[in-house]
Formats: sequence, structure tokens, C-alpha cells
Amino acid sequence: MADPSNTNVPRHVAIIMDGNGRWARARGLPRTMGHKKGVEAVREVVRAAGDIGISYLTLFAFSSENWRRPEAEVTDLMGLLKAFIRRDLADLHRENVRIRIIGERENLRSDILPLLLEAEETTKANTALTLVIAFNYGSRDEISRAMRAIGRRIAAGEIAPEAVTPELIDAHLDTAGIPDPDLIIRTSGEERLSNFLLWQAAYSELVFVPEYWPDFDRDLFLKTLEKFAGRERRFGGLTPASILAGE
Repeated sequence: MADPSNTNVPRHVAIIMDGNGRWARARGLPRTMGHKKGVEAVREVVRAAGDIGISYLTLFAFSSENWRRPEAEVTDLMGLLKAFIRRDLADLHRENVRIRIIGERENLRSDILPLLLEAEETTKANTALTLVIAFNYGSRDEISRAMRAIGRRIAAGEIAPEAVTPELIDAHLDTAGIPDPDLIIRTSGEERLSNFLLWQAAYSELVFVPEYWPDFDRDLFLKTLEKFAGRERRFGGLTPASILAGE
């Protein structure tokens, strides 16, 4: 296992798991097969993250816009989510993995919300990898909900408008208590964030890989982390090396 104190190992990696449908289409298979293969990739990457010493792994599992997909596909995706939780929750718990769910929970289907809550409750005391599942998640929606919550506090006289700081906004987001991602990966060759962690990604390193998500295995994950290790992170300032180089 990698040393978590090694700055070349990102503390928090977030992944936009893209390309399941195109992976299936390229093989003449139904989209459902791409999603099933994608679940296998999830298992492999979660194991790898724990082995490497990553503290937080966020997976964009289902966006708030994905409900617009054909009903049959949404039903298949919900079935895969339920199967993953039922099959893998015990294993993740044994591996000391904590599960956090981010995203809008209101009006979720009655067969989904209890499973998500069970996963969080069962693993809440675990202290190894935190697996953050972004489900029914959209970053603009998340920020809007945070602003409404802050607005209610201002209207109630609980806080003054001057108290609204980046730190206060952080505390009202779904990701409260979770560090911002050091690295965001997107598979399938697309190069955009697609309404994912827009606030939290302010200083994240971005890596876009051409492979579809079902092909994203441990080796590809490690190669992506090598790219991250070669980056010089400045957070808006200059590193000593940059100053010496006259940048």
C-alpha cells in the first residue's frame, strides 16, 4: 500500500464514469451490458484506491439529468445500483470503507432511498477509504440548495450577509466535511465536467482519458495517477521551483 503522506498520492480522486453505452455499441451489445461491465470497473477501481492509500473516492453514478434517459434504461440502472449495494455493501464494510451519498434525496423512489441510507448508516464509523457516490446529483442544484439554506438562515437573523464566506458555503454543500478533489478523471475522451463538483473543482487537476469506463481498470487508474504525480500544483500562487525559474 502506498504511503498516504506521499504528496504524489491524491487525497481525493473524483471520477466521471463515462462511455458505458458507447462501449456496448462498439461491440454490438445492448447498453445494459455496458452498464454491467461498468459496475465491474467500479469494483476494481474501489479496491485499487484502497490499496494505493487514497482517502476519498467520488464516483458520478447518476446525475439529476439522467432521469431524461429512456425509462427502460433508467430501470436497468436502478436495478444495477440496488444489486451493487446488496452484493457489495458487506464486503465494503469488512474492508472498513465508509459510504457517503451526495445528491438530491427528496422524492427518490421508495425502493432506492432506504438502500442508500442503509449503506451510509452501516458504514458510518469506518475509517479507511470514504467512497462518495454522487446519485441524483447535479452541481448547480447542489449550490442552489446551499444558497437557499443560507438565505433562510439570513432571513431568520441567524447569520448576517457578511458572514457568507467560501467556508460557510462549503459547510452547506452536500460534500460538507469532504476535502475538495485533488484530481478529477473523466473517461471516454469527453473533456468537460458536465455539472459535476463545479464549486469543489476550483483547483482540481483534470485528466481526460480516451478509454470508455468499462475498460478503465487498475492499470489505467495507476497510469492516470502517474500523470497527476507529474503535475505542479500552484493553487493560484507560485511554487519555490517556479520562483527560481523566473515564472
